[in-house]
This record gives sequence, C-alpha cells and structure tokens, in this order.
Amino acid sequence: MEARKQATPGRGCPPDPLTGSTTCQYTSARMNTGATFQFTYGRVEARVKVPKGNGLWPASWMTGADFLSGRPWPYNGEIDIMEVLGKDVKTSYSTVHAPAYNGGGGIGAPYRLPQDADFSDDFHTWAADWTSKGIVYSLDGRTVLTLDKEQVEPTRGPWIFDHPHYMILNLAVGGDWPGPTDTTTPFPARMLVDYVRVYQ
Repeated sequence: MEARKQATPGRGCPPDPLTGSTTCQYTSARMNTGATFQFTYGRVEARVKVPKGNGLWPASWMTGADFLSGRPWPYNGEIDIMEVLGKDVKTSYSTVHAPAYNGGGGIGAPYRLPQDADFSDDFHTWAADWTSKGIVYSLDGRTVLTLDKEQVEPTRGPWIFDHPHYMILNLAVGGDWPGPTDTTTPFPARMLVDYVRVYQ
C-alpha cells in the first residue's frame, strides 16, 4: 500500500501543517473485505512491514459488519490488530473500541520487539485469536495482550464483538494521534503486506 504526496483538487481537508492549504495533499489506500468476506471468530494473521516517517499510520484491523448498514462507530465495535505510528516505529498497539471504551479510552496495550528493534526494519506477523471468550493478540508467535470478555464486561463495559466483522488494512497519513507529516517524511511511503490469512 502506497501513500503519496499528491494534491487532490476539489477535496476539502484540514489545513496542511506545512502549507496551510485545505486542498487534500496526500493520497493513500484502504483495502477492506466488507463486500466480500465477513466472519465471526477465528485467527486473523497478517505479515506486514511498516514504513517509518512522521505522520504515517499503518494499521491492520477489523470492524463490525453492521457498520455497512448504518450502525455508527463505535457501536459496531473495532478490533485493532496492529497500529504503528511512523514517528515511533519501536512501539506497536493492539486495542478494542466499543461504546463504553473508545478513542483514547480503548482497551489495549503498547508493546515492543525484543532488543527494542525497529518494526520498520523487517516483516513481522501480527495475529488475533478471536473467540466467544475474548481475544488473544500475538506478535511473531509471542502473546502480547489477552482480553477476556468475563473480565472486561464487569470492569469496563459491554463486550460487543460477538457478531460478524470484516478486515481492513490501510496506511493513513496525518491525524491527531500520528501527528502531521514534515519535511523528513518519505514519500511515496509503502506498507508492504506479504499475506493476510483467516483460520476458522
């Protein structure tokens, strides 16, 4: 997936931090399986190499299929398998979002590679084992986060992930969390995806 610095006339965006222009300055891609593949439970796995650069935000995630029929976020649920900020490619995040816990209040955790290695240096395999009891996240076969439905519901609020979801991979540019691009951000920037697999 490639993000490019490429103005798109006729499209309105927040002001660019470098130029002040409200013409969209970047293009990228979002691939999703909403129209082709939805599922409930299984092991979702993606082998990805993320890019480095301020303002870049690669992600592999899932959202409830009822979003496609108009149920708004976060009521449909969001399962983030992998998010890495280009300004800090030594940290990855796995998170869930629901009405009772979303945005900065989502339930998740940051984690790092052994020896504090850089995620952008090589491919890594992120996975989520999703069942009716919860989600176990892993990185390169090592468990990094376990979310147990029976522990989440009494302490944080309803678990809303027991229904069909679809997968999304994207390389976003900018936003409140990753921050803006700057003159050091490399364009084109590429998120390389070796494979995505679902086991049921």
